[in-house]
Amino acid sequence: MKKSKIAILAASALMLAATFTGCANKAASEGNSASGNTITIGGNFELSGSAAAYGSAMQRGVKLAVNEINKNGGVKVDGKKMKLKLVTKDNKSDNSQAASIATNLTTQTKASAVIGPITSGAGLAALPNMTKAKVPLITPGGTQDSLTLQKNGKVQPYMFRSCFEDSFQGEALARYIYNNMNLNRVAILGDKSTDYAQGLIKAFKKEYKGKVVVTEYYQSGDKDFNTLLTKLKGKEFDALFVPGYYSEAGLIVRQAREMGITQPIVGADGFADPKLIKIAGKKNASNIYYTTHFDAKAPANDKVGKYLKLYKDTYGDDAGTFDALSYDAVYMIKQAIEDQDSTNSVKIAKGLAKLKNFEGVTGSITIDKDHNPQKPVIITKLENGVEAEATAVK
Repeated sequence: MKKSKIAILAASALMLAATFTGCANKAASEGNSASGNTITIGGNFELSGSAAAYGSAMQRGVKLAVNEINKNGGVKVDGKKMKLKLVTKDNKSDNSQAASIATNLTTQTKASAVIGPITSGAGLAALPNMTKAKVPLITPGGTQDSLTLQKNGKVQPYMFRSCFEDSFQGEALARYIYNNMNLNRVAILGDKSTDYAQGLIKAFKKEYKGKVVVTEYYQSGDKDFNTLLTKLKGKEFDALFVPGYYSEAGLIVRQAREMGITQPIVGADGFADPKLIKIAGKKNASNIYYTTHFDAKAPANDKVGKYLKLYKDTYGDDAGTFDALSYDAVYMIKQAIEDQDSTNSVKIAKGLAKLKNFEGVTGSITIDKDHNPQKPVIITKLENGVEAEATAVK
């Protein structure tokens, strides 16, 4: 009799445990939802380390949007207004940290959506944990083409961008150089250590109708480019294409100009940070062209002027590319929540996938089947360290 009671109690305990486990698994399979009147948004930001300039810009843009939305009443869900709560973490520009933070923001913080990381490598590291939790991630700067795609070619259901991808800007730059600038011979000096640079080189070469006379490579972290530039100087070329980040590109610009290389130097959105000019020197930062997602000299719509003033009033500085992309990312999440009338992370992802003609400060955004935004590319020109002109290229 005693054994029977023990058996019954044990069986009951197992059934209870199974019930709770089933509930937990069901909750996990449904993603995260807001509790109370607050919707939590996570920030997986590069606030220190090699990508800190990009991450800090991302944080400023996100905070600006969250504060503005809350000031204007919040997000409308199920007939009521809910406020946004931003929880940020510093991934220190480290991929393993980005992955750990993705887990923390989705399982501990219970964020309904996350913005960042800003680089492709960190985004790839964070993605498995975001997908496991079924929480959408919007990257404002992860431009690697494969970032939003699985190995079988299908779309990653929880990865989105507010920026365009490498092939998009590499092809646009190739067309602009050949068709608009009439430059028929290009030399390339690219970063061999990043997928970012390799993707840009591949897309550029595929689209460029002129001749690529030589391709040389450097390593991320290099400081002295004089040997490579000396080899290039002996070649005949109309422009130098430098696919890479501002940290090395700024040094390349400075050393190239000091060496007497006067041809246009062109790049992609890795140039789009004021530190490029600081590293290169204002005088050297002339005849520079690069693709970017946002420029005050080529406003996408009437929202831009208001945004520029708000940013200036808040931070005492001029707005830039990555803060604008991050600002748009928050409003994309807001739109998805309101379109789906839900704070559930799975439904927010579905809402993001269906965004059409969303008017952001970086342009009219329609998310395509691969979760990339379709919008114009901006070509910015620098003269003496100042933006001289900007052209929108459709």
